[in-house]
Amino acid sequence: MHIPDGLMYPATAAATGVVGAGAVAYALKKSREELDEKRIPVVGLTAAFIFAAQMVTVPVAGGTSAHLLGGTMAGIMFGPWVGTLVVSVVYLVQAVGFADGGITALGANILCMGVLPAVGGYYFFRALTGLLPRTRVAYLGSVAVTSWLSIVAASALASVFIAIGGPLPLAAFPIMIGIHALVGVLEAVISTSVIAAVLSTRPDLLANKDRLPSSVPAPIREEAA
Repeated sequence: MHIPDGLMYPATAAATGVVGAGAVAYALKKSREELDEKRIPVVGLTAAFIFAAQMVTVPVAGGTSAHLLGGTMAGIMFGPWVGTLVVSVVYLVQAVGFADGGITALGANILCMGVLPAVGGYYFFRALTGLLPRTRVAYLGSVAVTSWLSIVAASALASVFIAIGGPLPLAAFPIMIGIHALVGVLEAVISTSVIAAVLSTRPDLLANKDRLPSSVPAPIREEAA
């Protein structure tokens, strides 16, 4: 899903760059307020895991690619803005160090693959779990649904950015969204598996503590609060 250089007109790249930079600045501010010592190592490990998972890509069209995102997983685990910061750092390293995604398209990539999954996914997950019973199945099912929906929405947003600012044919967009609908199944499986493991071992590290299943031991939940 990385948008390379040259697929967006300069005005689109500049506008998304400004908005993306603002989102990262706000995410950095919020992360300083929210992160504590016990969560920092887990955040670092999650960033490394997302980085490694994203290195496996499938070419789609016009230089774009399909791959896992991890933004929704990070948002659900750590909150919307810490999650945004985690994946934004990953995209910055990939763009600068590995030429994976364009420098001029970095803002658009952060908005598509970072802000939308981490922030949008976080609040969609909260809305979904607020409607469902407080059970482990409902909690993890909400992770799966949110992860799948977020990657499809992210591919659609990337398509919009390219459509309003570049030469890629409109016929390529259904292909991009369709491939990510398939990739989203794997994204849902991986995100759900990771969060299930954390839920079983260290639920105190998770955000959305008021959405944890009622079966989570009370002492751990109280300690986390």
